[in-house]
Amino acid sequence: MTPCKSIPRLTFTFFLFFSLSSATAAAAHLQSESENSNSECKGRWIHIRKLPSRFNLDLLTNCSAYPIYDDFCPYLANHGLGHKTHNRSHSWYRTDPSMLELLFHRRILEYPCLTPDPSLANAIFLPYYAGIDSLRYLYGPEVNSSAEHGLSLYRFLQQDNPQIWSRYSGHDHFLVLARPAWDFSQRLSNDPPLWGTSFLELREFYNITALTYESRAWPWQDHAIPYPTSFHPPTLALLRLWITRVRRARRNTLILFAGGGGVSAAPNIRHSIRSECDNSSAISNDTTTGTLISGQSKVCEIVDCSSGVCEHDPIRFMRPMLQSTFCLQPPGDTPTRRSTFDGILAGCIPVFFEELSAKSQYGWHLPEDQYEQFSVFIPKEEVVSKGLRIIHVLKAIPAVEIRRMREKLIEMIPRIMYRRHGSSLGLKAEKDAFDLAVEGTLTRIGSRIEELLAVR
Repeated sequence: MTPCKSIPRLTFTFFLFFSLSSATAAAAHLQSESENSNSECKGRWIHIRKLPSRFNLDLLTNCSAYPIYDDFCPYLANHGLGHKTHNRSHSWYRTDPSMLELLFHRRILEYPCLTPDPSLANAIFLPYYAGIDSLRYLYGPEVNSSAEHGLSLYRFLQQDNPQIWSRYSGHDHFLVLARPAWDFSQRLSNDPPLWGTSFLELREFYNITALTYESRAWPWQDHAIPYPTSFHPPTLALLRLWITRVRRARRNTLILFAGGGGVSAAPNIRHSIRSECDNSSAISNDTTTGTLISGQSKVCEIVDCSSGVCEHDPIRFMRPMLQSTFCLQPPGDTPTRRSTFDGILAGCIPVFFEELSAKSQYGWHLPEDQYEQFSVFIPKEEVVSKGLRIIHVLKAIPAVEIRRMREKLIEMIPRIMYRRHGSSLGLKAEKDAFDLAVEGTLTRIGSRIEELLAVR
């Protein structure tokens, strides 16, 4: 395998090792201080399980080894944030969603309630880069051994201080999977194997909590957390500056779709969107559909993101999103999209076409019972099969309602972004996507352990 080209292995490994060592020492100090002062860490202690480097750092050295997938070496920079979009940028990075495991690992080193003693921990974090490790089963030479994904980790957990795992049979353990849960849900009985690995199908891992981009309909193990956007502010001032820009943005476009697909004649929601957008001038001249919102000059715009051209270039889609009132969020290969969070970040009201696209996914980060306050839902069947015009629906929404929805989105921005590691104390007072993920995980694990102890 070709070693990572963008980051020298020894330099990168040493830096993360130094960070891990420092965090462990800091955690011991924090715990001592906290216990002496009876701080707010009660019920919030997390122990980071020390894993051999083959489960995390060593995986990064193969960042250019999967040509069918991509060379992800450039996206390892800044602990998974990627390179800055330009040299003078303080908050914007070319972030690849598959680096969430690395980003999360770096952020948890700053968590204020770390403990070096697993027996005192309320939760155990496994710094295993499972999504990156899955590449060798999905695209590499071990594609026919995908049912074995995770077994080596389990064997290590059983052999190295097995009492840590056996205390609650793994119920107190959690990790991050930087792919949809479906990619880890291949049935063990599939022979030959189909797409994905069987990590979440292994009975050995039935009890863990897995944080993924997209959970399944029966979220026993997995819970969805936001895709990382390209926005990672280091200070509260920069966050407020962005929010001011979002609030003051001139929205001269009614509808935006940033994405690919829909170019074939096959009937599906993306094809319907493209067709309607192409004919938007004729639709907007229909006197039965009302008029554009004051100040808008364009009905519909498409930012073509085919072949992944937008993924690491936020300028392509963020500017159009800032200029648009509604951002269409149709399902693709899976129901959820990173674009949903890009749109929220830009104050562009999301339009969903499936319940699974967000409403049944992100309960820790998006207000589960208030979706009508910040989004629009149009069943895709009504559009594809019954000819309902998306433009007609959206143009009928009163301007005062649109302003209220946008204010709700702006209120949500801190909750769906991942701030930069090492950020200022002022910004740390704002709970971000990482904070809410950890908070939700601790609550979930706490409830499980209570149930477990009740039946013992």
